[in-house]
Order: sequence, then C-alpha cells, then structure tokens
Amino acid sequence: MSSEKRPAAESFGSNQLVKRQRSDAELGNEVALANGTAQNGALIQAVSRTSGLQAPIMELAGHSGEVFAARFDPTGQHIASGSMDRNILLWRTYGQCENYGILSGHKGAVLDLQWSRDSHVLYSASADMMLASWDLETGQRIRRHVGHEEVINCMDVSKRGEEMLVSGSDDGTIGIWDPRQKAAVDYIETEFPVTAMAIAEAGNELYTGGIDNDIKVWDMRKKAVAYSLSGHTDTITSLQVSPDSQTLLSNSHDSTVRTWDIRPFAPTDRHIKTYDGAPTGMEKNLLKASWDSKGQKIVAGSGDRSVVVWDASSGKILFKLPGHKGAVNDARFSPSEEPILVSASSDGTLLLGELGK
Repeated sequence: MSSEKRPAAESFGSNQLVKRQRSDAELGNEVALANGTAQNGALIQAVSRTSGLQAPIMELAGHSGEVFAARFDPTGQHIASGSMDRNILLWRTYGQCENYGILSGHKGAVLDLQWSRDSHVLYSASADMMLASWDLETGQRIRRHVGHEEVINCMDVSKRGEEMLVSGSDDGTIGIWDPRQKAAVDYIETEFPVTAMAIAEAGNELYTGGIDNDIKVWDMRKKAVAYSLSGHTDTITSLQVSPDSQTLLSNSHDSTVRTWDIRPFAPTDRHIKTYDGAPTGMEKNLLKASWDSKGQKIVAGSGDRSVVVWDASSGKILFKLPGHKGAVNDARFSPSEEPILVSASSDGTLLLGELGK
C-alpha cells in the first residue's frame, strides 16, 4: 500500500494563502444602524451576527483556476475545495479560515469531493478519469482508483455500513468501489454520460442523472433501474437526498431545481416542487444544489454569479446572495446548527458566510 502513497506538496500544512474579510459594502448588504444612536458624533453600526465566523463573509482565495466543488466535513470544522488547477485545498471554517493543506496529484480538474464519515479521509473525482483517496493526517494520497475511461463528473459515499464509493462518468458507467482496493468492485452500464448521483441513506437505492434529462432510480441489489423521474428538460447537474431520506433534490441545465418524492409507496407522479431563480448561465457548468441539515432550506449556485437560498416547503426565495465574479458551481450548508454557507465559483474563490435573520 505504501508504494501507492504519494508525498503531499511541500506546502502541506502551510497557511500562505490569502483570506480576507469581505466588507458589507462590497457585497451590497444593508447594515442596520443601531437605533440611529450616535457616539462621539458618529453613528454606531450594529450587525446582527448569527454564527461564530470571524466576519459575516470570509473570502478564501488560493486556487489558480475555477473552483468546481466545496464540501464541509461532517463536523463542519473543515472545508475541502477542488479546482480546475488540479489541486484540492483544505481550509478551517473558523478563525482566520487558514488553508492548512494542499493535496496534489490529479492530472486533470477536480470535479467532485466527498469526506469519509470520520473526517479522516477525503475522496476526489477528476477529469483525469481517476478517483483518489487522501489521508488527511499526513496529506498523502492513499490510493488511485482506476478504471473509468472518460471524465468522472460526480461521486458519492455510502452513509452506513462499510464505506463504499460510487462514481459517474462520461463513459456512461457507474463505478462501485471499495476504497481499500484500486480497481472497481463493479460497473453498471448506462446508455448516457452520468453527470450527477446520490446514494440513499440505507444504501439500497442509487439516484443518477445524465444528458438524457431523466433521473434514474437504481435497485442496488438487482443493479437495475426501478423507476425514472421525468420532468427536467436538460442535463441533470446534481442530486442529493434530503436528511429525512424522503425527498430527492435535483438541479438541471434547464435552470430549475426540483424536489421528488422517493418514498417507496409514493404516487406515480413523484414531482413535488420546482424552484426558479438560479439560471444555468452561458458556461453550462454542472451547478450543484443541496439541502441544509434539517431539510428546511435549499441552496444552489447560479450562472448569474449569485447564491440562491429557498424555503424548501414554500419554494420562496429567502436570499439571493451576490459577491462572486463568476458562475457559482457549488454551494453547501454547514452540517452544524449554524446558518453558514460555503460557495465555490469560476472566479477561483470560495465565499464563506452566514445567513442573516
């Protein structure tokens, strides 16, 4: 196994990258005046803070290319980001948000990331046709997982039992992997490139989306499609199961985010709600949408450079957040109780911020 390990870049453990507080003026936010009271002839500005972040908005800069993926670890204390620059950067959520690690070794853009359940290992999917697993104690690559023949767009990791990975590729196959092995355990052949995927909590179902616009629900025991979810009119760009396992969230190049009833005995028409307000934009990147930890809010990146947050039940837009200078490719809520979001953009930066009340 040691022969497959690769030393991390020399800068692993450094905090040389740039992070700075974004001023409210830069982001167009309104700052409340505390009762308009004056002190020494000056108005006091009072910002109602909602989290333990050092500032309401922190900019995490250090990538030299578009950032395609950003993920909090299960504790909410760390963030990993993957970029066109082929590197994965590790950041602390709190304090100075310093970059404490650079994971190098992919030969193509890093398109998707997943943390292990214990936060000790990071899994990455790349345009170089490989998955990789990384030891976060040492910064070393544990293993490359080879077998796909085209770009790997997406991946997910099982939520229970032995940790298993699934991957979706432009080669039209779904890879099933034991992270302790280099080669795939199995492949499921599909007819189209796979651009989005999510595993059910129990691991019995897998949800995939591709360029045929339909979401397929796979019975993992039979490795066969149990049913499909139709309604999107363009490529599916992301999928995520709700925290209570009853609803699937999808995003698509048709510029809509949708929810679907995935309970076993749901009605034939499983479509629940459509959320508008996050257009795909000209770049046609695989923009991702995700749930908050309670399944009450939905966030998506947008081609119009904003981050959009909806109320899941009503479909109402709660926030449309400016700040990025390029398409927002990924947006995630912290798994903690705090109303914190991270967004990853084609402008090469991440923004970490708290939602107002």
